[in-house]
Amino acid sequence: MQKSSVYLPEQLKKRMQSYVASAGISEAQLIRDAIASYLADNAGQTTQPSSGHKPDDQTAIPGRLVGVGVGPGPATMVTIEALHALRRADRVIAPCTSLEAVGRAETILRQAAPDIVVERMKFVMQPDHKARADALQIVSQQIHDYLQAGDEVAFITLGDPNMYSTVSSVFDGVLALRPHTKTATVPGIMAFQTLASKGDVMLTDEQQTLVVLPASAPQDVIAAELANPERTVVFYKGGGRISAVADQLESADRLDNAMLGELLGMAGEQVAPVADVRDRPASYLSCVIAQAPKGAGPKPETKPQ
Repeated sequence: MQKSSVYLPEQLKKRMQSYVASAGISEAQLIRDAIASYLADNAGQTTQPSSGHKPDDQTAIPGRLVGVGVGPGPATMVTIEALHALRRADRVIAPCTSLEAVGRAETILRQAAPDIVVERMKFVMQPDHKARADALQIVSQQIHDYLQAGDEVAFITLGDPNMYSTVSSVFDGVLALRPHTKTATVPGIMAFQTLASKGDVMLTDEQQTLVVLPASAPQDVIAAELANPERTVVFYKGGGRISAVADQLESADRLDNAMLGELLGMAGEQVAPVADVRDRPASYLSCVIAQAPKGAGPKPETKPQ
C-alpha cells in the first residue's frame, strides 16, 4: 500500500489509482496538485476544514441501489448531486450493448469525471423480447450480488432515471431477487429541456401545459394532444418516425413551430425545424418539441373592480 493514500477510504483509493494510471502521474503528485488547487481556490476564506464527518447524503448505504441521471450529452450538464452520488457509491454501473464499447452514458461520465471507475454491464436493445429479458436477468443478478456483499451501487443513465430509462427495468429486476433493496434516484437534465434552450423554445407560459409522448403512441392519442392549442407536445423515441411525426404535426397545423434535437451535446448534434428534416430518419437519441401556439393558454380570470 502506498503511503500517499494510506488514510483514504478504499473507494477513493481505487478512483485515485485509476486516474493516476491514465494520467501517467504519481499519487503523491496528484495529492500535491489537489492541495495546491484547494488552497488557491479558498485563499482568504476563514471556514474551518471539515472534521471528516460525512453528512447523510455523502455516506454510502450498504445494499442501496441508486439510479443516477447524467444528462442528455454535454458533460457540463451532469449535476453536482449526480457526481456526489457517483463518488459516494462503491460501484458505478454503466449500460452498454457490448462490453468492448463505451456506451453513451459512460462517455458523458468519462468527460465529466474521469476519476470515477465504471463497470459495464451488457444490455440487449434489439426487439427480441427473450434476449432482452435474459440480458436484464443477468444484469439484475450481478447487481444483486454486489448489494448482498454490502456495496452501494449506482447505475448511470442518459437523461433522467425516472423517465424513459433502463433504470426502471433494473430496479424491477433487482427487487424481484431482493425485495428489501433500498432504492433512490438522482434526477438528470432531459434532452427536451436542452433542445428548448438550444432552439430558443419557451416550453410553456404560466397557463399552458406540456405532455411527453413516445412517437409510437396511437395516432388518435397524438392527434388529440396536438389538437389542444394550450398544450406543448414533446415526442421521444421518434428518430425513425420523423416523417410520420411531421405529417401529424402538419395535419394539426403545428409543423411550422416544431423543432428537432438530435444527439444533443454529442458528435453529430443537430437542432433544426422539423419541416427541414422531415424527409430523413434521425438518430434514436432524438426528440421533437411542438410548441403550443403563442398566447393560446387560458388567461387567468380578472376580478371585477
